[in-house]
Amino acid sequence: MCMSGQIVALIVDIVNSRKLVDRVGAQRTVRSVFEDASKEHPALRPLWPTVGDEFQAVFETLGDALLTTALVRLALPEDVDCRFGLGRGETADVDSSSPVAIQDGSAWWNAREAIDETHRREHKNEPYLRSWFVSSDHKESGTVAVVNGFILLRDSLISSMRPRDRRLTLGALSGSPQLDLAQREGISQSAVSQSLRRSGGAALVAAQQELTKGAIE
Repeated sequence: MCMSGQIVALIVDIVNSRKLVDRVGAQRTVRSVFEDASKEHPALRPLWPTVGDEFQAVFETLGDALLTTALVRLALPEDVDCRFGLGRGETADVDSSSPVAIQDGSAWWNAREAIDETHRREHKNEPYLRSWFVSSDHKESGTVAVVNGFILLRDSLISSMRPRDRRLTLGALSGSPQLDLAQREGISQSAVSQSLRRSGGAALVAAQQELTKGAIE
């Protein structure tokens, strides 16, 4: 089956997976967090494991992929982190008879290029970076630049957040009222608002909302 050029393939790997004490537990955690993050914006093909510490998924829109990857990073425990390669293009089933259809196509080539670029930048001058986006369509070079600019700022903010900041930002990005977040944390609504402003969580939520109002599909 061949899918349209609007498809976004996602490749995920676990950061420093070989140093984890419980790699199997970490993989289960990643799958569980992805499942929760995808409830409001389901993937075309939910996350599935491939080889080692790598996973793949397919999204209909770039906006859904960006939102899901943000929610996942915010929800992961302190000792587990992921990288994301987002690639826009076409996909086609190579072997649909296998339990999980084997796919090929430009979306996957671009996703692989994107996660390789994430690795390269992370180990060079941008240690906070965990994501990158590549597209086959040269006509959307402006979109690619805007999205990767957003990703650089988003990932920097998330990487610098403390656990409570991440929980509050996750709740705000998921649409929870500040009063509900305050009750969960046992703090005042004013403290939630101050935390979101101080950590950059409020700015991240606003930026994500602007990005997905229709300009990024």
